[in-house]
Amino acid sequence: MTPETTTRPDRLRTDEAGRPDGAAAVVIGGGLAGVTAALELADAGLSVTLVEGRPRLGGLAFSFRRGDLTVDNGQHVYLRCCTAYRWFLDRVDALHLAPLQDRLDVPVLDVGHPSGRPRLGRLRRAALPVPLHLAASLATYPHLSLAERAKVGRAALALGKLDPMDPALDGEDFASWLHRHGQSDRAVEALWDLVGVATLNATADQSSLGLAAMVFKTGLLSEPGAADIGWARVPLGELHDTRVRAALDRAGVRYALRTRATHVERVGAGGWQVRTEAGPGAAERLDADVVVLAVPQRETHALLPDGALDDADRLLGIDTAPILNLHVVYDRTVLRQPFFTALGSPVQWVFDRTDSSGLAEREPGAQYLAVSQSAAQDDIDRPVAELRERYLPELERLLPAARGAVVRDFFVTRERTATFAPAPGVGRLRPDAPTNAPGLYLAGAWTATGWPATMESAVRSGLNAAGAALSELGRPHRSPLREAAV
Repeated sequence: MTPETTTRPDRLRTDEAGRPDGAAAVVIGGGLAGVTAALELADAGLSVTLVEGRPRLGGLAFSFRRGDLTVDNGQHVYLRCCTAYRWFLDRVDALHLAPLQDRLDVPVLDVGHPSGRPRLGRLRRAALPVPLHLAASLATYPHLSLAERAKVGRAALALGKLDPMDPALDGEDFASWLHRHGQSDRAVEALWDLVGVATLNATADQSSLGLAAMVFKTGLLSEPGAADIGWARVPLGELHDTRVRAALDRAGVRYALRTRATHVERVGAGGWQVRTEAGPGAAERLDADVVVLAVPQRETHALLPDGALDDADRLLGIDTAPILNLHVVYDRTVLRQPFFTALGSPVQWVFDRTDSSGLAEREPGAQYLAVSQSAAQDDIDRPVAELRERYLPELERLLPAARGAVVRDFFVTRERTATFAPAPGVGRLRPDAPTNAPGLYLAGAWTATGWPATMESAVRSGLNAAGAALSELGRPHRSPLREAAV
């Protein structure tokens, strides 16, 4: 990029008759929302430029090098019901790199049992229709009493009758609803928060009933396999950066990394101009018919032209929530499951990342575990030494094989603004994709997708933004969401 140049993206596409297609789009932000919007707009015939301030694509789901290891910044999973993210993986030729479980199976270790020994339970489904698919697992779940299990079943049926899009549900917290429906504190801890904290990044008392109902109704009560878990068997950078770059190249999208948008303004009769900087003396002005802001809510607020939203300041009311990830490399194998989750311990979810990191090839017999801690407000700023002192003994309590194992490495990754906070009332703050300004659209997991802040929500938001833009341009467009099935 050259100082103070004005660029209109090259017309890389033609219409059905072979005529040059003059519509141009600029997408600001190279996370999942932005790259989804860019791909959809390019596939529909627009000339697209994507700008991203980081030196990579993928947003907050990325990888980096630590010595000889390739490390994900955090453990990310998706469910079979995440049809938009599955479409995205297929679109970038990566679906085979992040396979789903054949059938939901979650090992749950409780170290709070009176015996003092870890007690194993499992949440898994059977090949039966909803709601019978989880009945056997719930009936034998050892971390709840018989009475608590029965009450969980009744609460689940009541939850299935809720409409997650009902605005009244957005204003109530999930915990209050659970307690009104007979759920004990133990049931909330051992079941509802076990799932909810990982998907919502908040405990039940801090979560909107509407978002919680959406998660549980869609994941557990829609289709038998809806909650089957998938995760990347390769570094996230392979999925969200390397594969995405190749897909953008094939689609004819121009993308500029280490480039940030500094100003967005309306020019002429319906046109837009985006000013960017790629370093000192490297400014550019991009002309476009369509602009998609696919950056976090505060950054979006700073770039929004006056009048683009009726109450732009409401974006500043969408709080954020942190996720902490602990990375532990042992000299031996201490976990023989791909993952587990814990009760009675500050440890939440633990995943084996030995193969995907390259450790298995470099040091056979060693093991690398990633400990994912959602809703981590209490720990996010603790020093590494303090986190090590707090969590290594917990892993030894949960995994007897870790006792006596040598810890080769212990490090921490922190995402202080990992997601938007799903607090009661957040639904009224989340904007739709179209703005009051024709040609300007919003994308991001924090927009009004109906989903919590997940990779699924990010992809859906990009599809929403692209779909709204193409509709306004009068372009025929069929959203992949209409064709996807659980």
